[in-house]
Amino acid sequence: MNVEEMISWAETPLFWVGAFTVASLTLWLLYRLLTGFRIWVLGNGQLLSPKLGKWAVVTGATDGIGKSYAEELARRGFAMMLISRSQEKLDDVARSIEEQFKVETRTIAVDFGKTDIYSKIEEGLVGLEIGVLVNNVGVSYPYPEYYLHIPDLDNFITNMINVNMTSVCQMTRLVLPRMCERSKGVILNISSASGMYPLPLLTVYSATKAFVDFFSRGLQEEYRRQGILIQSVLPFFVVTKMTRIKKPTLDKPTPERYVAAELTTVGLQSQTNGYFPHAVMGWVTTKLVPTSIVIFLGATMNRLQRTGYLQRRKLREQKNGQSLKTE
Repeated sequence: MNVEEMISWAETPLFWVGAFTVASLTLWLLYRLLTGFRIWVLGNGQLLSPKLGKWAVVTGATDGIGKSYAEELARRGFAMMLISRSQEKLDDVARSIEEQFKVETRTIAVDFGKTDIYSKIEEGLVGLEIGVLVNNVGVSYPYPEYYLHIPDLDNFITNMINVNMTSVCQMTRLVLPRMCERSKGVILNISSASGMYPLPLLTVYSATKAFVDFFSRGLQEEYRRQGILIQSVLPFFVVTKMTRIKKPTLDKPTPERYVAAELTTVGLQSQTNGYFPHAVMGWVTTKLVPTSIVIFLGATMNRLQRTGYLQRRKLREQKNGQSLKTE
């Protein structure tokens, strides 16, 4: 068989292989576009309403994303149970929500850094028909730091695990059984984009948020057949006290803007970045760029932030020392 005969013999099969490949890629692209349109444009309609249950519970509800979740859920008609550390701040937020949205509010003041608080929370939740739980409370580093250089490392570890991990497990333990009895309910566990891959110099925080993500996705598979929606929420930077970002941009939204976008994804994504620009960033950093490069860039960014923070702290200490000498 000469070359021309070989080409002639292979021409038809190659044509169909090529046609099948092009058709498959076209259908995949169309599916992704339609899925994206469904999630980011149409949203989930009226899924999140008091039909799930009269009450919504939000932890870490006095600032940032948690406060925005409380306000948005109240706007949708939920009575609000707010749980956070400061009773004074809780009272202020509860009063504002009652005045603005005309819904019932209750509060529980506890320190999630401790583990003996859950009997008090359980008592406060008795008799409530809870439709939505937002496990939002969390803590991070005061500044990026190498693991062994973290001040008061022993207590730092205990506090971060209790606040970021134990709270999610325990609050879910308290709320999920009654949701299962009614075969409906939504649990939103606020993880972080830093839980999508290791983030050096914020290593403990990153690891706790990876736990929240895995815990959420595992439970979703366990309980989805019982009508429960459990979603892992992984935001990138949002304008909050924790991030110390003050000016919103397209990729760094206000908490109000972020929460309004994120709630439209509930029931459509079990794992979400919650906000379209963040979803693009998540796709780039997990699908397009090798993980080793993402880790390297994260470490470089945090080293620069650490250096800047320590330099500013040193300057403040020098100024304070000089002012004391002057006095």
